[in-house]
Amino acid sequence: MSRLGLVVNPTSGHGRGLHAGTRAHAGLAAAGHDVIDLSAPTLAQASDAARAAALRGLDALVVVGGDGMTHLGVNVVAGSDLPLGVVAAGSGNDISRVLGLPVHDVGASVRTVLQGLADGPRPIDAVRVTTPGSQAAEWYVGVLSCGIDAAVNARANRLRFPSGTGRYVRALLVELARFRPYGYRVTFDDGSTWESSGVLVAAANTRDFGGGMRIAPHADPGDGLLDVVTGTGLGRAHLMRLFPSLFTGSHLGHPAVQVVRTRSLLVEWSPPHGPHPPVAFADGERIGPLPLHAQVVPGALAVLGAQVAAPGAGAATGVVSG
Repeated sequence: MSRLGLVVNPTSGHGRGLHAGTRAHAGLAAAGHDVIDLSAPTLAQASDAARAAALRGLDALVVVGGDGMTHLGVNVVAGSDLPLGVVAAGSGNDISRVLGLPVHDVGASVRTVLQGLADGPRPIDAVRVTTPGSQAAEWYVGVLSCGIDAAVNARANRLRFPSGTGRYVRALLVELARFRPYGYRVTFDDGSTWESSGVLVAAANTRDFGGGMRIAPHADPGDGLLDVVTGTGLGRAHLMRLFPSLFTGSHLGHPAVQVVRTRSLLVEWSPPHGPHPPVAFADGERIGPLPLHAQVVPGALAVLGAQVAAPGAGAATGVVSG
């Protein structure tokens, strides 16, 4: 019998999370596991409860919800041997889809967790984010957004409707009305820099964000690298025309878009090139203002049932498109 911590976000998926959590608890317990409910009124309290339980001894942590709950779980277990199970019941679920986990199917999710406990977890890359000069760190597994995508994310989080990608479209229309290109300086692991006015800097460990937008089609959470997508020279009209291509990944063919693969990057504000970029987000959750340093840690996250390649097969740093 395994000792499993369970954290449920009851508000995810417009209330579906609570029902999914009840079913997941019952399914895991019926399989003979000791399930400890670590849910709490706030995500911060749930994080504290999960960390305390992990220190007392768990065999796995299982989260029920969307990308935000996955982000919570990642920040509890990353860099440790404690595996993470995900019951995807949110509105976006980008991370679960990329990792090949079931979405909106509690029974299949429970079976995946149980099979993962039997077979052992799959290691994938996670990304450690720090502010220069500080030891405090935040982890993410999906995409770090440092441009208009972050501003849209922040606004979408405040909207109650529509669900999924529709919230991002609505938020984008609002943010574009007041958009001005930001000023960036980005330093990659080989010492090269990109300094420019720009629309976005997205450091992708996985392919998708925003409920299915394919910001980095070739990003692989098992290759030890980030795909850093930058965009410059785009005004409001260009952005609106480019936006639909995010759903297919064809935006990479636009001359204003560049992708660099790197193991780490430092993102800073460059005042001569434009106003301060917005507060950064990752996995749909607030990270903080620039400057930020992001570093891939290969195999730092153990996920139950993940269907990705083993970490460590990355290519050399360099421009891959743009």
